[in-house]
Amino acid sequence: MLKDFTEKVAVVTGAASGIGFAIAERFVAEGMKVVLSDIEEGALDKAVGRLTRDGGDVLGHVTDVSDRDSVHALADAAFDRYGAVHVLCNNAGIGSGSEGRMWEHDPRDWDWCFAVNVFGVFHGVQAFVPRMLAQDTDGHIVNTSSGDGGIAPLPNASVYATTKAAVVTMTEALYAQLHQVGAKLDASVLFPGPRMLRTGLWESYRNRPERFAKSRPRRTPYNTLDAWEKAMRESGQEVAYTPVESVAADVVEGIRANRFWILPPGEHSDGQITARSGSMLARSNPTYLESFVLDRETK
Repeated sequence: MLKDFTEKVAVVTGAASGIGFAIAERFVAEGMKVVLSDIEEGALDKAVGRLTRDGGDVLGHVTDVSDRDSVHALADAAFDRYGAVHVLCNNAGIGSGSEGRMWEHDPRDWDWCFAVNVFGVFHGVQAFVPRMLAQDTDGHIVNTSSGDGGIAPLPNASVYATTKAAVVTMTEALYAQLHQVGAKLDASVLFPGPRMLRTGLWESYRNRPERFAKSRPRRTPYNTLDAWEKAMRESGQEVAYTPVESVAADVVEGIRANRFWILPPGEHSDGQITARSGSMLARSNPTYLESFVLDRETK
């Protein structure tokens, strides 16, 4: 169990902004050395510069988590610089930007979203866990999921929700297998929230690699967080965000407490968990999903 973070080493993917940067910043405040990775080089340089100016011992490394070799190069850089890694946060993620219903989707959106959100986590596990096990020191792996998939599937974001549900199952399996071998490592799954977060997830298309380019042009403009917020306000609904700093605090607290479910209590998420588990126990149809159905994909 990892309780003292001082002088320990953390690696955070998707760390140039949003949740990832908040986690990296909190780790630095806890006295950790941190490797920040991201696919967006300019934003990553700014993030590293900011933490360095604040006195952090940090390293930036451009990484495409959908590329296995790129993640292994990240592991090489982390171990070469610091000699050990104690915390791995597989946090990088994207929204697919799909249009319409599932049967209308561009298959390339699924290819891209799975490559980042699912295989990105898997690549992180394979690149880091063997070396972390060989250290024979206390450590922790945190994989970022989402309430949109890991708690209750969001039908209007079916690609994103499916990938995030896969992250939960992958982390459950990882947790069990680490315990089977008596490892000093543990694993947690992170559900940021309980409300919306203002991150760049909605504009993921800006970093879409050419090898995952759409097979056909979009029919509609990409949705943005600002457009979603405007629509919410016009419909009379409250718009509230969870500060990313509070998510980072949840991560630190979750690791220290060795808590698998890093999931802050909330009326909305707790209601979703109850509705889904109740439907499963009753073998009833998932009518609880009806309130989540919208006209088109938002993530």
